[in-house]
Amino acid sequence: MIDMTEGNPNKLILKFAFPMILGNIFQQVYNLVDSIVVGKFVGADALASVGSSFSIVVFITSIIIGLTMGVGIIFAQYYGSRDMQNLKETIVISFIFIGGVTIFIMIVSLLGIDLILDLFNMPDRLIKDSKGYLIIIILGLLFTFIYNLATALLRSIGDSKRPLYFLIVASIINIVLDIVFVLKFNWGVIGVAIATIIAQAISAVLSIIYVYKSINFIKISKQDIRINKDVFKNVVKYSVLTSIQQSIMNFGILIVQGLVNTFGTTVMAAFAAGVKVDSIAYMPVQDFGNAFSTFVAQNKGAGKINRVKEGVKSSTKIIMIFCVIVSTLIFVFSKDIMYIFIKKSEIEVISLGVEYLSVVSIFYVLIGFLFMFYGLFRGVGLINISIVLTLVSLGTRIVLAYILASTWLSESGIWWSIPIGWALADILGIVYYRKKINF
Repeated sequence: MIDMTEGNPNKLILKFAFPMILGNIFQQVYNLVDSIVVGKFVGADALASVGSSFSIVVFITSIIIGLTMGVGIIFAQYYGSRDMQNLKETIVISFIFIGGVTIFIMIVSLLGIDLILDLFNMPDRLIKDSKGYLIIIILGLLFTFIYNLATALLRSIGDSKRPLYFLIVASIINIVLDIVFVLKFNWGVIGVAIATIIAQAISAVLSIIYVYKSINFIKISKQDIRINKDVFKNVVKYSVLTSIQQSIMNFGILIVQGLVNTFGTTVMAAFAAGVKVDSIAYMPVQDFGNAFSTFVAQNKGAGKINRVKEGVKSSTKIIMIFCVIVSTLIFVFSKDIMYIFIKKSEIEVISLGVEYLSVVSIFYVLIGFLFMFYGLFRGVGLINISIVLTLVSLGTRIVLAYILASTWLSESGIWWSIPIGWALADILGIVYYRKKINF
């Protein structure tokens, strides 16, 4: 565990973020393997189906992940102030509240799955595979909830290593099962979905067992299992607002995916591959932003607000260096990267994927700063500002995507709308930082 209220902010944030980054690399790897296996061994339609369905899954799970991220900030603040009684009561209420919301989401999603696919402009020939994939993933949402709540707790007290270990195990299992279910059993898209929820279940079970048996100073007793109104209000406020921010972000992506779907399966397949590359490329700075959020929250809880300013300076430098390196690599090797996802004979898909990566990859530093602002404002409790930044980023992207896609730019207009949205949100983040936070 890492106490972020003492020591060099730069070293602390990097040390804490590194296991988070590695963990998400493994998570992205098994998501990547899903796409590679179906793209290489089933076909472009299967890749388009998994890619489009995955956008729906990301939106649904973002609601749950946002809820757990929000309470993670409260956990970190109470841990920073060493208020263990309120920390334990918050854990209990969070489990009951978020668990209930998760079950509700599962029921609504399963009942409305046909409507979702219809609103999503899913091509008729992809509906069967997409529906099967979604049903299986939705049935595994309880595992998503358990793992992310346990992870939020562990990270709030400075332990980012255990979630990494659990994800490594899950990733290896997922990759092996992908290959077995698709190549040996010929289960296609359904096999990929089954492999995913089995891996999620294993990571959830491992994380909850570790928390229960190993975190001695937050052992829950009978007297902690009660509903404190003030704690409940705090849980609802932080979790719901953070969830809104996360779901807005992914809902915007979902709307853009719906527009992409109108261009046909070739563009869908290229976009699916490009988005997968994006998610891996800027995932480290996203994790860095989450680590920074914990740093901010712990120091706020300890009353050491001046340390946050030091953290902002350190984060800015690190993000710039990292993003320049990653952007250069992806821009230069974009065609080779596309070959990972799709057969070389799919010339048009590869060409469109390279075009997407050539436009978006050079602007990764913009989303890096945006993740830093998200972490900053969540950590100090100004979650509403994170929501505003998300609305600006995604709102701009959606409006511009539809406008530019109707011009001579066609699908290229969708690509260009993405960095423009990031840039406008960053400008607003700087304005809020200077005006709203008095350091």
